[in-house]
Amino acid sequence: MNSKRNSFYLPALFLMLFFTSISYSQTSTAKTENRGKLFEETTTDSDYLIAIEKAGEVLESAGHDIDFEGSTFHLFGEIKRTESKLDLILASLKGANPNVRNQQMYRIVLKEIEQELNEQNDAINSRNQNLEKIKSRIIDLRKDKTLFTLIKDTIRKKQFKTELANLKKTYLRTDSLMTKNQGILNDKKRLTVEHKIAVSNALSTVETKLEKSGISILKKEYPSLWSTDSTAKKEATQTIKSKIIIEENVAAYYLSYKSGALITLCFFLGLLAWYISRNLKYLKTNGYAENLSLFNFKYLNRGVILPVVTIGLNIATVSNLYAPALFLELLQLALLAVLIVLFKKDWSGVSMRNWLLLSGLFFALCFLDLFIGVGLLQRCSFIIINILGIRYGLVQIKSLKDQLYIKAFFKWASIIFIGLNGLSILYNLFGRVSLSNMLTLTAFISLTQIVALSVLLKIILEIILLQIYTTRIKRGIEKIFDYESLSDTLKRPFIIVISYMWLVVIASNLNIWESLRDSLASLLSRPNTIGSITFTLGNIVLFFIIVWIAHLLQKYVAYFFGEIEDENEENINKRQHSKLLITRLIVLIVGYLLAVAASGMPLDKLSILLGALGVGVGLGLQNVVNNFVSGIILIFDKPIQIGDVIDISSESGRVKSMGLRTTKINAPNGAEIIIPNGNLLSQNITNWTYTDNFKLVDISIEISGDATPEDINATILTALESLPLVNNTRTPQIYYNSISDNKFKLQIKFWCSIYRTEETISTAKQVLFSNFKAKGLTFLT
Repeated sequence: MNSKRNSFYLPALFLMLFFTSISYSQTSTAKTENRGKLFEETTTDSDYLIAIEKAGEVLESAGHDIDFEGSTFHLFGEIKRTESKLDLILASLKGANPNVRNQQMYRIVLKEIEQELNEQNDAINSRNQNLEKIKSRIIDLRKDKTLFTLIKDTIRKKQFKTELANLKKTYLRTDSLMTKNQGILNDKKRLTVEHKIAVSNALSTVETKLEKSGISILKKEYPSLWSTDSTAKKEATQTIKSKIIIEENVAAYYLSYKSGALITLCFFLGLLAWYISRNLKYLKTNGYAENLSLFNFKYLNRGVILPVVTIGLNIATVSNLYAPALFLELLQLALLAVLIVLFKKDWSGVSMRNWLLLSGLFFALCFLDLFIGVGLLQRCSFIIINILGIRYGLVQIKSLKDQLYIKAFFKWASIIFIGLNGLSILYNLFGRVSLSNMLTLTAFISLTQIVALSVLLKIILEIILLQIYTTRIKRGIEKIFDYESLSDTLKRPFIIVISYMWLVVIASNLNIWESLRDSLASLLSRPNTIGSITFTLGNIVLFFIIVWIAHLLQKYVAYFFGEIEDENEENINKRQHSKLLITRLIVLIVGYLLAVAASGMPLDKLSILLGALGVGVGLGLQNVVNNFVSGIILIFDKPIQIGDVIDISSESGRVKSMGLRTTKINAPNGAEIIIPNGNLLSQNITNWTYTDNFKLVDISIEISGDATPEDINATILTALESLPLVNNTRTPQIYYNSISDNKFKLQIKFWCSIYRTEETISTAKQVLFSNFKAKGLTFLT
């Protein structure tokens, strides 16, 4: 109505101005002639032309502003896409099984559509307001007195007939476009309002269905099993083909909706596959690939594709909690198929048959849940699967446990599997079909998922061990390290992550994850006040999580460079160790800064805390801060590095590790000496390996017999040259302390590796003894 009124009013206004002529009265003319010419206000043709030009510019700019821009057509496209999504969801709601997974996805999508419709409605309102502003600009032309006078003057109007005709044509074109575009916007707004009503009704339906799947046996969805009519009801008579089409459409929509995230996941999985393949190719090229069996590898040594696909499917399952049932169950079935191929060569025949049986039961369960309407056939089939599942959990499940890498969680998985199957039978009998189906699916998914996550953990540990071993081979270290203790150390943080993934999958299948998450978020975000400080539990938890992750990273970062703290090599890479120390320091500093920022502590409160800390340092933490600062100085100044052989006070040994507070030294007798960094920096240190790894040693000997100094020197030099442990690039030194007839006292000095000093001296004495004895001389040390 508003559009029609405006479209009528504006033409009437201009037609009145153009075609209504008002003659001037004779009295007015006479008065005008009697007025003095000096002070007479006159309007020239130029003024009329300027007024016409200004009006034309207003109408032209209004016509340009009225015309839709690219953003408006983009908005119309968004409205069309939203309508397509809504039609798909509404059609699926009518024909699909009351699957909890699908209902969860419908709710998420409907809420997103509702948000989109609100945004689109606001955009349409904004454009309508713009049109109203443009109308007001046109109406403001009435305030132009010059133009108004010209239109009333029938004589002068003929003089500007062409200009006024063009002005009228511009106006009519602008008015027509205004009417058209305002009608389009009104139609879009009407469509948007209809869609909002449809979304509201659909959300109400979905919420009702989800409430029915709540854990309660008092409210029946269907008659008890013994009261069920064997004839199918009208809503259950849909063919399998029609249900397949519905599920395919919903899954295809979700796949297109999540295509960006899935492509990103595939990209990173491709990088991971390339990274693993590069390490395996290097080991194979250099003849070390067979040694992977010594690390108890089960998956990576047989190929890269299947392990990487296993990682991707596990991540996709956890990251798509509200995907449609067909999409998720296809992911689960694909994961089971990959695991069957991985287990084929390693598992025993009994274990493999039991795993195939579990996979077959899960496939049958998915088919019944997705494509068979709720009725006597489906309910009886579910009960049969539940009975077989309980028997499986009591008898056959033990054969799987022995094949898994993680056995601790399998006990809980077995209890959940048996318990949920038992509850499913009970609810099915009393008419709680959707709840029964949900519990059955959760039971099987909880069992298969813990197996898949166990394989995932094993693959991750194999990737880390592969990286460590490849790096060590590149450094020339062929020693097989203690992978079992290292794996036990590495798997602890990953077990926490895997436990979280498992619990999230179970909770989402039970339709309680969202409520648990909201309750936890409410608890963690609730403000608490102590004195003048306000904080939330979430900030405190986040603070400790970030600190924990930072300490884990600084602890395990060395593993990716092949450092496992159990070797005593002479060719240790000191520069790499220094970089690792700096990296650890940076990780800790950044971690603590992020933790403080995440805690939400105000800077003024932080300054008070730092002031209190300063008082604490002055009272009792001087040594701690001294050792910390000394550790930083040692890292950057590098007077000693990991692998150096040093003497400090009465202690000596090889530097094993350097931390921010203490330094560990391996003594020759096997003891580990822990020295505060402050003591290291404040005392004199003898570093035997600061520039190289060689040490000058000496042997005192006595030679008796008929020989000349020249013969003795030649024998000594020949013996030392034959020893690979002696550094012959530096000439040995021979000194005679005393010479008498047939008796010589000598001191021999030569260079050898400081890491094998005792071994070199012992070997040199043996070789010298043998050489002098062969010449008939007596050798005494």
